[in-house]
Amino acid sequence: MRALPASLGTGSTGRKCRTAQSTRTAYPPVVAHLTRRRFLRRLGKGTLAIAVFGPIACSDSATTSSPAPATTAAATTAAATTVTTTAATTTTAAAPAATTSPPTAPAAPTWSRVNLGFVSAYILARSGRAAIVDTGVEGSEGQIEATLGEVGLGWGEVDHVILTHLHGDHVGSLGGVLANAPDAAGYAGEADIAGISSPRPLAAVGDGDEVFGLQIVETPGHTAGHISVLDPEGGVLVAGDALNTSTGQVAGSDPRFTADQAAADASVQKLAGLTYEVLFPGHGEPILAAADVAVLALADSI
Repeated sequence: MRALPASLGTGSTGRKCRTAQSTRTAYPPVVAHLTRRRFLRRLGKGTLAIAVFGPIACSDSATTSSPAPATTAAATTAAATTVTTTAATTTTAAAPAATTSPPTAPAAPTWSRVNLGFVSAYILARSGRAAIVDTGVEGSEGQIEATLGEVGLGWGEVDHVILTHLHGDHVGSLGGVLANAPDAAGYAGEADIAGISSPRPLAAVGDGDEVFGLQIVETPGHTAGHISVLDPEGGVLVAGDALNTSTGQVAGSDPRFTADQAAADASVQKLAGLTYEVLFPGHGEPILAAADVAVLALADSI
């Protein structure tokens, strides 16, 4: 890990850092068993690794059984809003009744999708604190606030705002988010920072850095400073626009908006070398099972 300035402090997990609406449905655990294709995938990379992630729960679907890994990315996508690492039973949460009591923050790490239509932002809640990855288009802070509320948090619990890249559909609400979360630190890839309008300075992050227990992965190509975010504990990759599922299948950076296609293809290869179960793209639906297998197949086709 790169040495970071002491003045930028530490994240809520103690690691050093550089500086929607939905009816939520919880599902039984999804465990990443070592299937034949997973064995071949990891053996082909020269490593035999049995990955058992924490149980995963998803929302905004009528299905109540554990989703099994499918043979295509389209079969493993869903309009998921929330993925948690602990969910032992199937429950449906009704809309919260009016109360004067403060919300109770979830004890387990929880990923929530802020579905803004053609683009998504994501929130990781852990131990009563939160990190936001991307902020959507201008005016999205209200939907981000609503999603924070669904997991029992508010702006005061937001410590980190990570931006995958400089495009307006991903940083458009940065000003509103940072205004509402005055103690939150902002982060972006170094090459993109100059192109991002921010009410306070952003910290440059790249390979080897951690923020809130999340690993930063440099994935240039879509933009020069594009980054992705890996949650190794939860088995989640937030890929920004380095990957998308807009057509129902996992694909790389959209060529129409890609600054450097060769670099973007190399970033797909890089992401194919990581291990994760869930893919959260900037555009399209999440892949909730065997996402790394789908990305490996994409990399092999490039």
